[in-house]
Amino acid sequence: MLFSRSLQRTLLKILSLFSLVRGYNIAILVIAQYLTARYILSPETGWWNLVFDLPFFCIVAASALTTAAGYIINNFYDAAKDQINRPKKYVLEHLVSQQLQLVLYLLLNLLGLVFASGVSFRAVLFFLFYMFSIWLYSSWIKRLFWLSNLFAALLMIFPFWGITLYLENFETVVFYHAAYLFFLILARDIVKDLENLKGDWVQRYKTLPIVFNVSITKTISTLIMLFCFLPSYYLIQEPLGVMQYYFKAGIPFLIFVLVFLWRAQDQKAYLWTHNLIKFWILIGVLSIVLIYQNP
Repeated sequence: MLFSRSLQRTLLKILSLFSLVRGYNIAILVIAQYLTARYILSPETGWWNLVFDLPFFCIVAASALTTAAGYIINNFYDAAKDQINRPKKYVLEHLVSQQLQLVLYLLLNLLGLVFASGVSFRAVLFFLFYMFSIWLYSSWIKRLFWLSNLFAALLMIFPFWGITLYLENFETVVFYHAAYLFFLILARDIVKDLENLKGDWVQRYKTLPIVFNVSITKTISTLIMLFCFLPSYYLIQEPLGVMQYYFKAGIPFLIFVLVFLWRAQDQKAYLWTHNLIKFWILIGVLSIVLIYQNP
């Protein structure tokens, strides 16, 4: 019985750590970076060469470790807000003490720099800047009006800038992909502010729903989602194989999300809207493998 309880506590702590570093998001990030490199940034490079490209692996590992550390420090500063907005999640993630969270934050960042040093000194500077930006966002910028949403979206696509610099592909189509992803993430982050309205208000955050109101925030989120149609239009013209259908299907799907958003009235409905956008981002990541499949 004692062994069973001890095992249960251990499993709960492992689950807590997984939730704390957003293990599912980190896994998607790693997959997305490899798929982006293989099919968009360096299509002439085979899987064998890419998988055994040690500097590229170091960049992906540094990205994963630094991003995981970023989730920890963000969680650390958001503790009071999460206690209001997500009480169950708060209880789970705080099975790991805040002192241990800070130790893990420093350790993951240090390991990230070790991997970055396996690429070049410039890579170390790149990831130091990324670490500092995440800390600045979590500790200060997150409370600022408008800047918090823009900064969050930029931080989400920052690891992809790292592999773009390494593979030296600056073709226009790459930036169309980046723009589409940026607008989706920005819209999702604003919807997240609607979802977290209560906790943000108590903690005096200057988010869009608090500075303006819910209706204006929905209008802004709508405009940003409509901006997705601009890069989408150009990407549909590109020779992207079956992936063209992802961008074509994105038009009715995002219109459906907008209808759902305008009908949403409570935290649960905003969470659904947030997850619908997240789902579409995930489908986009998986669709990358279809670029060279003929329709």
